[in-house]
Amino acid sequence: MKILDGLELSGYIKERQLKQVRALRQSWRVFPRLAIIMTIDSPVIDTYVRLKKAYGEDIGIEVDIHKTDQAQLMNLITTLNQDETVHGIIIQLPLADMSAVEATVNAVAKEKDVDGLSDDSIFTPATAMAIDWLLAGYNVTLPDKTIAIVGNGRLVGAPLAKLWRQQGLEKITVYDDKTLDLASELQKADLIVTATGVPGLITRAMVKPGVVVVDAGTASEHGKIVGDLAPEVRELDDITLTPIKGGVGPLTVAALFDNVIRAARVVADQKGQQDL
Repeated sequence: MKILDGLELSGYIKERQLKQVRALRQSWRVFPRLAIIMTIDSPVIDTYVRLKKAYGEDIGIEVDIHKTDQAQLMNLITTLNQDETVHGIIIQLPLADMSAVEATVNAVAKEKDVDGLSDDSIFTPATAMAIDWLLAGYNVTLPDKTIAIVGNGRLVGAPLAKLWRQQGLEKITVYDDKTLDLASELQKADLIVTATGVPGLITRAMVKPGVVVVDAGTASEHGKIVGDLAPEVRELDDITLTPIKGGVGPLTVAALFDNVIRAARVVADQKGQQDL
């Protein structure tokens, strides 16, 4: 079994980001700042928000956490859009009112939408970027592979399919909960990316020898964060896959902060700096 270790790769990216932020702060007096907006509490959400805040502190980016109710959400977004000291805004999903997701993410100014969720965002969504980085970092070539993406959500499945199609990849199929006989479909795939949040969805019978599996699903089960892969999949010795911890997650955080740095660099460029 080969492991796709995102934590190791994120360490190299963090070193590069630390230098970029130092240059922004010291040379151009631009202090990158990220605002995270939450409307509900859950163990999974709290864990990821803490990871983002800690990562930001490590590379010199201030992270502000705003907990609000649904009624005040739009007013808060407007305030942060107008705050010149805030370079990035993310709406931590899910919302208390999921029917408001479309309107909410599109209310974020496109130049601050570092999660890449609005219709006209200039940023690539962080998890899609992270998966792309992870596979490239381990020299997993994509053009020759039949690719299955399980889950068509706006955080992972949909933006990842869009990103790879923009790169010219053609053998991509996206599956969702309406797919009939998912097992037989996945057995044809050379690369499976799963992001449904359904624990144990992908079983041993669904994967063929030599397959590459990226598990980007997250759910809370018995107080622990788990992915989409059933435990028996991890017993196979002839596949390549992400670990239970340290796979896509660390790179997703790194990709998010790459977008924050990019947003802050726009401000630096306005001050005359073109090459950080």
